[in-house]
Formats: sequence, C-alpha cells, structure tokens
Amino acid sequence: MDEPRETAGAQSLRRALQLLRLLAEHHEEGIKLTEVIAASGLERSTVHRLLSCLAEEQFAERDPDGKAYRLGIDAMQLGFASMRRVPLVDSCRALMQKLARMSGDTVFLVIRQGDYCVCLHREEGHFPVKVFTTDVGGRRLLGLGAGGLALMAALSDAEIDRILERHTAEYAQAGFTRERMKQAVKRTRAAGHADIVDTLTEGVSGVGRTFAASATTLAAISFGAITPRLPPARKKEMALLLKAQLPSGDTNAR
Repeated sequence: MDEPRETAGAQSLRRALQLLRLLAEHHEEGIKLTEVIAASGLERSTVHRLLSCLAEEQFAERDPDGKAYRLGIDAMQLGFASMRRVPLVDSCRALMQKLARMSGDTVFLVIRQGDYCVCLHREEGHFPVKVFTTDVGGRRLLGLGAGGLALMAALSDAEIDRILERHTAEYAQAGFTRERMKQAVKRTRAAGHADIVDTLTEGVSGVGRTFAASATTLAAISFGAITPRLPPARKKEMALLLKAQLPSGDTNAR
C-alpha cells in the first residue's frame, strides 16, 4: 500500500512531480499551459514557474511554437535507465511465471506510454507453440493487443476519442474503424477483461486485464496463444484466473 504523503517541506517537489506525470500522460500530443493549469488545479504563476524550471533542467520542453509542453530529454533518459531494471517487472515476475506455468501460454506485462502501450516483460509457458506477438520494449497503439485493449477500456470516452482522432490512419491500417474500436472497448468494459481474436496476427488470440501498478498508474497482464488453444470456454477460464491473481481495482473507467 502507498504510505501517507506527509513529508514536510516537499510541497514544491510534489507539485513538480505532478506536472511531470501530466507531461508523461500527454507526451505524444503535448499539453498546453492552460490545460496543465486546469488538470493540476495549481495557480498559473506556480505552473509557469515549475514548467520553466523543468525546461531549464531539460526534464520538460516546449514545442517550437511555444504552445505545448512535453517530456524533455533528461526525463526520457531516466526512463531509459529504468528499463534496465523495472521495479514493476521485479514485483510481477513471480506472478507472471506462475500464470505461465498454470496456463502453459505466453504471459505479457504492458504499461501505457501516451497513446501507446509498451511491453515491459514476458514469460513463456510450456506449450511448444510459442506466441511472441511483441518483444520486450516493443510498442504499439493502445487497443490493438489484449493488454492494450484492456488499458484503453479503462480510459474515459473523451480520451479514447482523442486517441482515435490522432491515429485514424494507423488504426485503419490495422483494420479498426472508430466504431469497431469503440465496440471492442464496450465489450471489454462489460466483460471486465479484454478478448481479442486475430487482431494483430492471424491465428493468435489473447485475454488481458488491467491492475493498479501504483496509485496513479494502470498496467495490464495478458495471455497470448494460438487461436485453437483459446476457444470461448478457455478464454473465460483465463479471464477468471487473471481476476483471481491480479490485485483488484476498477478497470471500467469512463
């Protein structure tokens, strides 16, 4: 459990970290000063001062037109360094090995990165035909894999609309119209887990579910297998296994 935030004298640091989280959430499209103010609830002068400091230290950067902020190079360098040993992977490794052993299939851990999800880790089951639809460090648009669809379904409808608008051509190339993706999100929310068939790779299916990686971050764990190994009845079995093993949390955000 997260410890109470009671450290004295750390208000400015907390506010700067709050802004960094906002920049990370909107890194792909950027976020305007007015949007940062609205989302953070901080005074304009405070936001401007903190963003200017973050930019000076290269933890934030402004677009050439000066209208939007994104993460800076030093913030990304920290992210790259953390990929060498990801705390979330360390905490999930034993569970993923257990799930791979129980299912016999490949288990993936993914986390959101802007409009995309990134594979942080995978564990192979004992079934001889392996499914490697993504490599560790691989990135794909939210909604296209079982874990990514589970993560997308946890977003608000407005945020999903913005993502679909920004990447209309890419989703179309993957065979997804706006309506088809929204229907997939609707089914995922109703079921409490994501269920895909031949979405990314012909003959491959998957089941995924989100969980709270921290107080502010959702991650997802999913199974991937050849489609004959995941008929509807077994998909339900895998979904129940995920529900039983993963930390509880509301995955049906709007």
